[in-house]
Amino acid sequence: MPKSNLDSRQRNESVVQPLDKNGFIPLYFQIQRALMEKIQSGELSEGDPLASEEELSRAYQVSRMTARQALHGLKTHGYAFSEKGRGTFVSRPKLEKNILHLQGFTEDMRQRGMKPSSQLLEQVVISVTEDLMEKLKLDSSEKVMRLRRLRLADGIPMAIEESHIPLRQFPGLDRIDFAKQSLYHTLRERYGVRVGYADEILEALPATREESELLTIPRKASVLSISRIILTTQESPVEAACSRYRGDRYRASIRVPVTTIE
Repeated sequence: MPKSNLDSRQRNESVVQPLDKNGFIPLYFQIQRALMEKIQSGELSEGDPLASEEELSRAYQVSRMTARQALHGLKTHGYAFSEKGRGTFVSRPKLEKNILHLQGFTEDMRQRGMKPSSQLLEQVVISVTEDLMEKLKLDSSEKVMRLRRLRLADGIPMAIEESHIPLRQFPGLDRIDFAKQSLYHTLRERYGVRVGYADEILEALPATREESELLTIPRKASVLSISRIILTTQESPVEAACSRYRGDRYRASIRVPVTTIE
């Protein structure tokens, strides 16, 4: 085993705090919490191997089943992933995508303390399709700008976004370089758009070959797909879009208000 892997495994087992075996907190959760703290503090880094069930069992003097539950909890919360025949490794926790909070990628990543950037894949003017005519309430003679971008955070590919914007409402929009500019900031500050709400559809889909290459994920890995239509406060549609988020880095969250629970 390479020395770096040995060092990482030693950090897994070093300075093991005794478990409270007489308390109310399950032993597996105490181990899980201890490992999470090492990851959050930077003592264990992304890609570092985690101790095996046997090693955790020996270090904490618990059964292998308890150790297995601890590792499973880490994977469930996005702090670890397993590779067959190799072991379990540290990963970054998944980012929560709050689907009740409408926010652009740039602003979202900045609030998380990450540096957003974009790679422009396509920016063209096209004729409307029947689907876009229906979604954006357009005539058949109208044009839209199709904008496709690879969105990155701290240099890591996170999502592929495809937007369709009606040009009649936003003359000159197609001449702006959206590899450098925020679409929503431009719509708000230059064109005075005030977003009212969005209609969204969420799906879990297998990545296409292009998506897997751009997002650097395995072929047919899961992606979180969010299709949306954004409307202004006057209920005028201004964007029809689809975003594909890599499933290993994102999960959707929603807070549902209590209405009728019996």
